[in-house]
Amino acid sequence: MDPRDNPYSPGAGRRPVELIGRDAQIEAWDVALDRMQSGRDAQSMVLYGLRGVGKTVLLTQLALMAQRQGWVVVQAEARRGVSIREPIGESMHGLLLDIARPGVGARILKAVKTALSFKASYDSTGVWHFGLDLSGVDGGGADTGSLETDLGRLLMDLAHVGQERGTGVAVLIDESQDMSTEELATLCALVHAANQRQEPLLVALAGLPNVPRQLSEAKSYAERLFTFHALGTLTTTQAREVLTGPASASGVSWSEKALCRVTDAAGGYPYFLQEYGQDSWNAAQASPISDSDARVGIAQGTLALDTGFFRIRWDRATVAQRDYLRAMAVDGEGPSSAGWIAERLGKKASTLGPLRATLIAKGMIYAPQHGWVAFTVPAMAAFIDRQD
Repeated sequence: MDPRDNPYSPGAGRRPVELIGRDAQIEAWDVALDRMQSGRDAQSMVLYGLRGVGKTVLLTQLALMAQRQGWVVVQAEARRGVSIREPIGESMHGLLLDIARPGVGARILKAVKTALSFKASYDSTGVWHFGLDLSGVDGGGADTGSLETDLGRLLMDLAHVGQERGTGVAVLIDESQDMSTEELATLCALVHAANQRQEPLLVALAGLPNVPRQLSEAKSYAERLFTFHALGTLTTTQAREVLTGPASASGVSWSEKALCRVTDAAGGYPYFLQEYGQDSWNAAQASPISDSDARVGIAQGTLALDTGFFRIRWDRATVAQRDYLRAMAVDGEGPSSAGWIAERLGKKASTLGPLRATLIAKGMIYAPQHGWVAFTVPAMAAFIDRQD
């Protein structure tokens, strides 16, 4: 069938035609927005799970929901080794372009001036101009060098802009496992302070399964600030809906055998469903998509995953790190005991600590509990087996 009409969309952060299986998180965020707008308290949110479960897509959906209700929305992506100041600051540019217009009120002018000083705290060369005269305007001072002081001042002024609209400010940060302990502690402290002042601030973090532990280590009261939502695989019914819904809207159906084959191969992971759905569609000559089409689609999809989704991570690993990952792959999806891995490699577990820490820092594995590790990417063990 014509690939131009293909309704499936594999890709990092690309929203599928239908967002299936995340109703609970969407409802929880909607309730939190409404409670904040009505002057009540609400907890912020943490979304966590393996790669490919749709965290980024869901986070973007939450941002759109807040924007539609008139909230001031800051959406950024954390990067390891880069201060969170920079992604938050750069994400502000589009927002400021939207609100920094001639004739705006004093609160907006103050927030713009504070945002400009926040940018100056990490970039003294780049200057933003919005055609506004900010001389004599209150604000600024978000360039002291203290993240808690600077980000706190920025979020407070933005919250006041939200209050002027009858809404609030929503901060959404993807890849939050790459934030430092100090940055996570600062964010927790700012959310806590905003709650105490009854300022309308909601935060949503998305990251790998180790994010809840990182937050608890950063601040002991983090579990009271956030609701934690584990994003896992879709049920068989949901997986079938991911495939049949978009196809049906285009007048195409799936045979029962094809549906069973693709849902089994995808294992309930949204990214894999989109990949196999796309390639099965392209392999089909006409509706319904047959079992033979699905076989070809899975083969083509697996090749695409091997050369992209898996390969870019495998190629980042050194020889020693690959040996460690191979030792993990013996346990399939895991988790793997550090002792087992050491035994397979013929080394003492204590000597493998730095290697393990580097793999965690690269986002290839995580520690679900002390002494255990697991892959952050689903089906990584099977990919490693194919390499051998």
